[in-house]
Amino acid sequence: MTDAYVALEGERVIEGRCRAPGTARGEIVFTTAYTGYEESLTDPSYEEQVLTFSYPLIGNYGVREERFESDRVHPRASVAREFTDDVAEWLASEGVPAVDHVDTRDVVTEIRDEGAMKCGISAGPDASEEEALEQLAQCKHMSDHTDIGAQVSVDEHELHNAEGEGPSVALIDCGAKGSIVESLVERDATVHVLPYDATPGDVEELDPDVLFISNGPGDPVNFEQTGELVEQKVGEVPLAGICLGQQVVANALGGDTEKMEFGHRGVNQPVRDLRTDRVVMTTQNHGYTVADPGEKLEVTQINVNDDTPEGLENDDLDIITRQYHPEANPGPNDSKNFFDDVLAMAEE
Repeated sequence: MTDAYVALEGERVIEGRCRAPGTARGEIVFTTAYTGYEESLTDPSYEEQVLTFSYPLIGNYGVREERFESDRVHPRASVAREFTDDVAEWLASEGVPAVDHVDTRDVVTEIRDEGAMKCGISAGPDASEEEALEQLAQCKHMSDHTDIGAQVSVDEHELHNAEGEGPSVALIDCGAKGSIVESLVERDATVHVLPYDATPGDVEELDPDVLFISNGPGDPVNFEQTGELVEQKVGEVPLAGICLGQQVVANALGGDTEKMEFGHRGVNQPVRDLRTDRVVMTTQNHGYTVADPGEKLEVTQINVNDDTPEGLENDDLDIITRQYHPEANPGPNDSKNFFDDVLAMAEE
């Protein structure tokens, strides 16, 4: 019995099975990861999106809270070939619609060919094609979510590992994954998590050894206050960034960013270091990229598949950023030494 509908741009409607009821709208994207579904579904970078899993069975090792990257599910809805009962019940408890019995190969191919697109979902006993199309009609483009930082950031200063003997890090929370904080604390850093709209005065009051711009959802140009903070603090304090953080840093220092056709999302993205010629496998989740790093930043790493910038640096200004996720839960762990490099930069 069909009791769920997924409407895509162009008004194509796909039928499926409801595993968690409700209506939703968002940009539909896909991930190629076959593990880490708990981490993906709780990653704030998926805010305002509909997450499609290309791997056919999602939930084959249950749901455990200790794997979560935040305190809630962030995609507006999720689509799979098949969800296990554990995942379906979890999404239902979170009020997040879930649809399966969908040919996700077909959906992924369409996204790959046409690009990430708007989507509307209707699922449950009263679901209809008309409701899915209505949700689609109300859906915004990602760049139109100008307030998205407020949806994912902390409201006030949070302190982690206050007695740490390592460097002090001011982490600007644009939608930070919990494992970024954990990776810094594991290295005995003291981590001050600040809202995405923190001011230079907020940072000066803490006098950190590193200013760290986190990952997050949406278009980096909408994080204007974060960019202004970077612009004012560059050269005064070592600067690091991950994912959206790399894009915000590039924009703030005279570079430019652009929306990708369908982005990089998965745990199998190869990255080549231009200095060592070494290739590592990385975890990624982004729909925007640095189109032009500007004159102040050097591209030090690139994506093997499409040559997009994966690492930017400026040794004189103490800047190091990565487009991928070095914390990489559930893996691979090839790039975790990024956090050592960041803290070493602070100690120097």
